[in-house]
Amino acid sequence: MLNIAINTFKEIVRNRFLYMIVFFWLIFIAFSMILAQLSLWEDSKIITDFGLAMIEVFWLIWVLFVWSQLLFKEVEWKTIFLILSKPIKRSDFILGKILGFSATIFLITLFQSIVFLAVLLIKDIEITNIIIWSIINTFIKLEILLAIVFFMSTFMSNILVIASSLMLYLASHSYSLILDMLVKTKNELVINIWKSIQLLFPPLEALNTKDLVWSFSNLTNTYFILNIFYSFLYLTIIIYFTVIIFSRKKFEN
Repeated sequence: MLNIAINTFKEIVRNRFLYMIVFFWLIFIAFSMILAQLSLWEDSKIITDFGLAMIEVFWLIWVLFVWSQLLFKEVEWKTIFLILSKPIKRSDFILGKILGFSATIFLITLFQSIVFLAVLLIKDIEITNIIIWSIINTFIKLEILLAIVFFMSTFMSNILVIASSLMLYLASHSYSLILDMLVKTKNELVINIWKSIQLLFPPLEALNTKDLVWSFSNLTNTYFILNIFYSFLYLTIIIYFTVIIFSRKKFEN
């Protein structure tokens, strides 16, 4: 499993598109600082909101359009047959792939966070507790999205994986909004159905604390820790079913 994780990490690091993503992210950070100077609004709010949002958006693009193709490339290029012909468990293959990609997300997110926090210090913007938690939550959200993409890749085509993952990502962020809209219809059946399927959705809305940075919400560390605990529980379940499905999947040579 460790060898697969290392090879996956090396494969991703060699991908030029990754450096393009980081390069454009740095450009957008610089653009946010220029925009803040020209704007009539508070520059601290613009820089903070823009920086946190861009960390997530650029990785969202990367996970959906790059990671979703990794398993398909293994099958298309027939390399998966060479890998699975060796004395290696399919569960180790899946876990190794996820671990290798997770290591990449962690290191690049760490780099982005250091640059972002340095910008805040340069601009004399207070680094609050909720900003730090928002960065951590963004990383966890990306890990959940990564697991979902890999889960769907075991039984869906590439295009369907991208479309379904994106829809699930957006719906998970809009659960409360959709519920409020359904309440206005006063249709109890539809409302109860929507409430009952809440557990099927990843807890992305609860992890979306970057929208609360400038609010007056008094969130305790317990709130963040409970969200992280539930997120890792969700991750564990998704990865478990991914391993089960992949272990039973038949590949035609």
